[in-house]
Amino acid sequence: MTKNILLALTLVFIFTGCSSSKNDVITEFNKPADHWYQQIIKYIKRGGLDKADDAYTSLESEHIASPLVPEAIMILSKAHRAEREYVMSKFYIDRYTKRYATPNNIEFLRFLRIKTNFLTFTRANRDQKLLQDTISEATKYKTRFPRSPYNPYIDTMLTKLYLAELMLNKEIASLYRRTGKDKAAKVYEEKINNSWLKDTKIKEDKSFLKNIF
Repeated sequence: MTKNILLALTLVFIFTGCSSSKNDVITEFNKPADHWYQQIIKYIKRGGLDKADDAYTSLESEHIASPLVPEAIMILSKAHRAEREYVMSKFYIDRYTKRYATPNNIEFLRFLRIKTNFLTFTRANRDQKLLQDTISEATKYKTRFPRSPYNPYIDTMLTKLYLAELMLNKEIASLYRRTGKDKAAKVYEEKINNSWLKDTKIKEDKSFLKNIF
């Protein structure tokens, strides 16, 4: 008898909990902008970036003109970057740039995107396209913003990226030589010989790619 009562009570709690959870989900809409903003902050503090992203989606959907939207975007970009989720961090940077870029902040936004690309590459240092794209973006940045205060950082990143490119070209050339693809090997050996860093000794642990910020 006692077991039956306990079982019945357990089932009541389970169904009540499920019902409550479902109701929370159903009623979690049409909230003030500040509510969603606070939810974003709460989830970031708890390490729940997926939920923070969901809260941002609700904020943007329900309050697209709110001044809290651009602030939330930058906070989420920084939070994802702190967790080394660089793809998502760049997603928010691009979103902010598309909607809120001005002549006063575009220089910083472009720098931030290059920095995030650089950090992405340090975790995937065999991604040739990412490497080339980042070098291209950094080079264009210096042309577009020749007096930028961020150019010393850009120069440091470029030097490290060129070293990474040199290292990668050496690995590819060596691979082609070992597999008998001499014509392809010569293409990469020519790139190596044309590099202004060709005589640089590169550490085997690739420590030159570590975060410079």
